[in-house]
Amino acid sequence: MKRVMTLAAGALFGLTAACTDTGANYQPIIDGPVGPNYNNDLAQCQQLAASKPVLDSGSAGQAAIGAGVGAATAAIVEDTGSNIGKGAAVGALVGLTSNAINNDQQRANIVKSCMRSRGYNVVG
Repeated sequence: MKRVMTLAAGALFGLTAACTDTGANYQPIIDGPVGPNYNNDLAQCQQLAASKPVLDSGSAGQAAIGAGVGAATAAIVEDTGSNIGKGAAVGALVGLTSNAINNDQQRANIVKSCMRSRGYNVVG
């Protein structure tokens, strides 16, 4: 069960990191010169990215899937009621974390696409 708790701590750390708006505050690498509107363009693109929530309608589904997998795994490995509940909780947390990280990466992609559409040569 220590392994499960370690996984839970890692998932909680990942969820916390994903909720810090790293994707919305993404600063793309620009190949070539930047004009005088760069800072304004970047701020507008980051604001657009921030409008996408880190936790969205898919979060509940991912949490439910994670809870099911966690409970099933605990039932197979430990076969006790308390561990099944802990497995479900850890699985739900892992599902939420996965969804949040995916959404945060999408936020960074929004910044990249927005900057490209404004004429910047974004690398990556």
